Amino acid sequence: MKILVTGANGFLGSFLCNELVIRGTEVKLVVRSLISSTENSMLFFKEIDGDTEWEDSFKDIEVVIHLAARVHVTNDKVENPIAEFAKTNIEGTLNLAEQAVKAGVKRFIFLSSVHVNGVETRLPFNENQIPNPSEPYAISKYEAEIGLRQLAKTSGLEVVIIRPPLVYGKNPKGNFKRLIDLCQLNLPLPFGAIHNKRSLIYIENLVDFIIHCIDHAKAADETFLIADGEDVSTTDLIREIHAAGGSKPLLIPVPQKLIVWGLRLLGKKALATRLCGNLQIDITKAKTLLGWKPPYTFKEGIARTMQDQVK
Repeated sequence: MKILVTGANGFLGSFLCNELVIRGTEVKLVVRSLISSTENSMLFFKEIDGDTEWEDSFKDIEVVIHLAARVHVTNDKVENPIAEFAKTNIEGTLNLAEQAVKAGVKRFIFLSSVHVNGVETRLPFNENQIPNPSEPYAISKYEAEIGLRQLAKTSGLEVVIIRPPLVYGKNPKGNFKRLIDLCQLNLPLPFGAIHNKRSLIYIENLVDFIIHCIDHAKAADETFLIADGEDVSTTDLIREIHAAGGSKPLLIPVPQKLIVWGLRLLGKKALATRLCGNLQIDITKAKTLLGWKPPYTFKEGIARTMQDQVK
C-alpha cells in the first residue's frame, strides 16, 4: 500500500511518516517548506488551497492522510484571518479530496480538532453530540468535515475524520512547549489548586490510531474523538512534567476561581479556559468499534516527552 501524507514535516507528520516507514509502508511526503532530504518521494507545495494542482501526485496512492492546515497564529497580521483559514483548511482540503477521488484514491483520513465540538465540557465530548465550533480555526475544520462527508456520499470515497485534543510529545509546539518552558524556570507558580479535567493525547498514541484507521474496514465514513483515555488537571500535569524531569514544582494553592477572575480581568478569557476549564473526551467509540487501545499511558507519554527536554 502507498500512502500520501500532507504536512509530512510538521510536528505530527514527521512522527507519523517515520512510523509508517518503520512498519514498511511506502509513503509520499507533501511539505510546504523546503527541507534538506534525500527522500525521492517528497513533493513541495508552497500553498495548499483551492487552486493547488496535484496532477500526478496520486500515482499508485490508495490512502491520503491530510494533516496540513492553517493553525492558530499568535498576533496574526493578515487582514482577514477567517478567509485565510477557509482558504487552506476548507478550500484546500476539499480540492485535495476531489482530485484524489478523480485519481482513484480509496480512503481519505482528515485530521480535524476536538474544538469542533467546543472548547469546554460539562460532560465528556463524544461523536454523537452536535458540533459547536466557536473559533475561526475550529469552524474551518468543521466546514471541511461537512464538505468531505458530502463528497463521500456522492463519490464513494471512504472518509475518516479524527478530532484530537492538545497533542504532546518530543519537541512539542505551542501551548505545551510554553508550559514546559515555564516549568523549567523552577519559579513559584499559582497553580497548586486547580481541579479541572482535561483530555490530552500523546503523539505516538495519535500516530498509532491514525495508522489503525488506514485499512480498518469499520473506520470508513466514521468520525472519532481520540485521546489518551486519562483526564488530568493542570496541577497534576505540572507535577508530572516536573517528576519526569527529576524535579519538584513550587506550586502555590491559589483558589481556582481567583485565577479565572484575574485572567478574565486581564482580557485572557481563553487562557483561563485552557488552564482551569474542563475538556474531556470519551474514546469509547474508538475502543469498541475499532478495538483500539492507546499504546502509552499518560505518565509514559509525559516521561517520553521529557526525555530530551531536561536542561
